[in-house]
Amino acid sequence: MTNRLAASASPYLLQHQHNPVDWYPWGDEALQAAKELDRPIFLSIGYSACHWCHVMERESFENQAIADLLNRHFIAIKVDREQRPDLDQIYMQAVQMLTGSGGWPMSVFLTPEGRPFYGGTYWPPEARFGRPGFSNVLLAVADAWQKQRPQIQAQSQQIAQAVHDSCQGPAGAGLDLKTEWIDAGDRWHQEHFEPRYGGFGGAPKFPHSMALSLLTELCQAKPDDRRRHVVQHTLNAMAAGGIYDHLGGGFARYSVDDKWLVPHFEKMLYDNALLAGCYADAYRLWHQPDYARVTSETLDYLIRTMQLPEGGLCSAEDADSEGVEGKFYVWQHGEIEQALGAERALDFCAAYGVTPGGNFEGHSILNTPQPLAQVAVALGCELEELTSRLAEDRQQLLRLRDMRVRPGLDDKVLLSWNALALAGFCKGYRALGEVRFLRAAQRVAHFIRLHMRQSSGRLWHTWRRGQASLMAYLDDYANLVDGLVELYQCDFDDQWLSWGVELTDVMLEHFRDPAGGFYFTADDHEQLITRSKDLYESSVPSGSAMAITSLVALGRLLERDDYLQAAADALRAGSGGLIAAPGASAQSLRALNRWLHEDTQLVIVGGDDENEWQQACQLCRQVLLPHGAVIGVRDASSASDLVGMHWHQRLPVAGRTTLFICRQQACLPPAVGLADIGAALSRLHVA
Repeated sequence: MTNRLAASASPYLLQHQHNPVDWYPWGDEALQAAKELDRPIFLSIGYSACHWCHVMERESFENQAIADLLNRHFIAIKVDREQRPDLDQIYMQAVQMLTGSGGWPMSVFLTPEGRPFYGGTYWPPEARFGRPGFSNVLLAVADAWQKQRPQIQAQSQQIAQAVHDSCQGPAGAGLDLKTEWIDAGDRWHQEHFEPRYGGFGGAPKFPHSMALSLLTELCQAKPDDRRRHVVQHTLNAMAAGGIYDHLGGGFARYSVDDKWLVPHFEKMLYDNALLAGCYADAYRLWHQPDYARVTSETLDYLIRTMQLPEGGLCSAEDADSEGVEGKFYVWQHGEIEQALGAERALDFCAAYGVTPGGNFEGHSILNTPQPLAQVAVALGCELEELTSRLAEDRQQLLRLRDMRVRPGLDDKVLLSWNALALAGFCKGYRALGEVRFLRAAQRVAHFIRLHMRQSSGRLWHTWRRGQASLMAYLDDYANLVDGLVELYQCDFDDQWLSWGVELTDVMLEHFRDPAGGFYFTADDHEQLITRSKDLYESSVPSGSAMAITSLVALGRLLERDDYLQAAADALRAGSGGLIAAPGASAQSLRALNRWLHEDTQLVIVGGDDENEWQQACQLCRQVLLPHGAVIGVRDASSASDLVGMHWHQRLPVAGRTTLFICRQQACLPPAVGLADIGAALSRLHVA
C-alpha cells in the first residue's frame, strides 16, 4: 500500500510513500482537509540525504501506533525542503523562535490557516536523549487543541506576526554604502577563526565557502598575512581531512568533529560547487598545486557521479548505504592489504591514516594527517615516487569501492544549485584551462534553458525525469545570472549575456521590493503566512546577496546603470542585517566590495594567430580579478552588441592578439603578443 506521496516528483517524499501515515503533500487539498475536519496540521520538513530524517522515519513514521495517532488527530503534511525552500525558511524561523535552535527533520504544528504554534526537530518515539517522546508530544498537542483552542489561536497569531517581522530583516542603516562594513566583516571572520584546525568555530564544523571566498578576494586587493593564513590553513585542513573524499573527490556536507576528520557523509551539490570555486580562485591567486588538484577532483566527481545524461546535475548523495551511515566510504586495514598487497598497503596506510583499530567505529576514514613530504622521509623514498604510487593505489581502491552498494542518489535537478555548479565549472576552467569543465558548464546551461525555461521566459525551480515543476525562486534567477556572466567570460558567447538580461528583467519585475531589496518569492507566488526576504546565508549564499552580486556583475559588464542602481538600493535595504550579522553575510559583503570598487576590464582582441589568441585568453581568465571582467573580441565581426559599443573600435595591433586593460572606459596602452600580455597582467595588483 502507498499513500498520497507516491505521485510525488520528490525522492524525499517518495521515501515516505509506504509509511502508514496518511501523508499529504503541501497544497490546497491538505489545507482544506484541515479546515473541514477542524484538525491541526503536523508539518514535517526534511530532505533525502538527511540522516536523522531517515532515523525519524524508521522509528516513528513506520510505527503503526504513532501513525494511528497522526491519522486520528492531525492532517500530516510532508515537505521536501529543497523543493519548497520558501516553506522551509518561514517555518524554520518559527521553530528557532520557539526552541532557540533548528535543524532537520523539522516538525511543526500549525493551525488550519498555516500559523505555527508549536515545533521542534527530531523527536524519538519514546522519551530519551533528554527529548520528549513523539507519541507523548502528539497526545499533548491533540489534547491542547481540544481544550485550549483560544490560547493556541492567540499564540499562533503572535508567532505568525513575529515570523513575518523577522523574515523582513532589520531596517537599513542609511544611504551611504561604507567600506567600514567590509572591514568589520573581515575582522569578524578573522576573530572567529579556529587556529588549530582552521575553519570558523568548533564542532560541528561547516566549510563556510562564502566566507573563504570573501577573504580570498580581499587578499587579492590588499594582501594580508593573517587573512591569507586563515584561508590557506582552512583549505589545507579540509583537503587533508576526512570531510574530503580522497578516492572519488568531493566534500561531505560537514565534519562532526573540529578536526575535519569524521564527516557527516552526505554529499551535496551546492557544497561541491561552491568549494570547487573556492579552491579554483585560491589557485588563481596563490598557485598552490594542491588547490588545482582538489578543484579538478571535485569537479570530476560532479561530472562522473552527479551529472545526468541530459546535462543537469543531481542534488545529493545520501550519507547512508545499506542503512549504515558512511559504510560506503570507510575501510578496514585488512581490506587495503588484500587489495594492494602488504608492501604497498604499508605505504598507503601510513599516508592516509589507516590503522588496524581505525579512527571511526572500528573502521578508518581516509585522511592525510601529515604532509606527503614527511611521509616520504619517514618511509625513505622520494616524494615523486610516493606520489605516483599513491595515485595508482587510489585508483585501485576506487575501483574496488565502486563495487559496493552506493548511497542513495537524489536525482532531482534544482535550478539554483545547478547554477552554482555552472559557476563552479567556469571557475575551474578559468583556473586550470581544462576544456572538460567548460563543456560541463555549457551542458548545464543548455539543460536549464531547454528543460527549465518556460515559454514566457520564467523559470521552473526543479526537474526530475522529464518533468519540470514549481515556479522558480529568487536564488534560481540570481544564481543563474551570475553563472551566465561567468560562462560568457569562458567562451565569449553573447547568448549567455542576452539570456542574463532576460532573467534579470524578470527578477526586477517580479521579486523586487519597491522599497529596496528583493523577496524570495515572486509577486504571483502562492500566498503564505508571510513573504520572506532571504537575507542571511546558510550553507548557500542568500538569494538577496546573489541578486545583488548578479546585478553588479551584469551591470558593470553591460554598462547598465539601472542594474547598478537596483544593486545599490538592495545593499542599502539590507545593510542593517549585513552590519548586525557579518558572519551570515559574506556573500553580501563580497557584492558590496565589488560595488564600491571601480571595475577593471580585460579586453582581449584577436589577431591573425588562433593559437596565440587562445593562449592569451587563458592568461586573462587565470587572473583573479573580483572587481573586473574578461571581454573577448575574436575579430571585428564577433564584437558584442551587448558589451559596450566602444569595444567595436578596438583593433589588434600589427595583426597580433592585443590586450586592453581598462578602468571606467579609460585604457592603458595596449599589450601586444603573449610576452607583453603576460607582463601586463603580472603588473595588476595580485597577491
